[in-house]
Amino acid sequence: MSKARYNRVLLKLSGEALAGGQGFGIEPEAIGQFAKEIADVAATGLQLALVIGGGNIFRGMAASAKGMDRAQGDYMGMLATVMNALAVQDALEKNGCDTRVMTALSMADVAEPYIRRRALRHMDKGRVVICAAGTGNPYFTTDSAAALRALELKCDAIFKATKVDGVYDKDPAKFDDAVKYDTVSYMETLEKRLGVMDSTAISMARDNDLPIIVFNLYEEGNIRKAANGEPIGTTVQGGD
Repeated sequence: MSKARYNRVLLKLSGEALAGGQGFGIEPEAIGQFAKEIADVAATGLQLALVIGGGNIFRGMAASAKGMDRAQGDYMGMLATVMNALAVQDALEKNGCDTRVMTALSMADVAEPYIRRRALRHMDKGRVVICAAGTGNPYFTTDSAAALRALELKCDAIFKATKVDGVYDKDPAKFDDAVKYDTVSYMETLEKRLGVMDSTAISMARDNDLPIIVFNLYEEGNIRKAANGEPIGTTVQGGD
């Protein structure tokens, strides 16, 4: 296998990826499909951290729109990400991958607390670190948590694995004339509201020159291709 271009990356997964075809909750078969590929890539020596959303179980912003206190809803969303992290941990370990779940909220009976130096040590030992509970603060999304953890853990890039094959100028599900970008700048992403990640995450990546690679999670081999530096999906970087 060719030497990976990246040595350490953060893989951002949406909660919806864990729901599979049912659209909500956790579907073990769906998790198993991408867990095998993640484990295979980790076995090549690529150091991996994961951040997983919780939208398949609970969305704090959606609950807030219906009258729930925003902070309360966000804390519930953080708990949803912990459930997802444990499910992914189970699937990865069934594929022979050594893992640690680390949470921004204290829950020592099910996971380690997120401590930056400890997370770095786990990654140095070849363990996949699954970062759960977002940043531990309300009003911050798991996109923001992904950017923060990627920077803290000195990752070379963020891999944003999603249900489309890159970034488009408009929603390709609604517009037949949508045009896909091979590369796009941070500023254009913000100005055109391209929906790659939230504005806080994009701004953090821009300020620290951290590339974001957006690709289709469901196409077999894409994580490996991205890790090897092959042209895939859309790269968000520089150009400002």
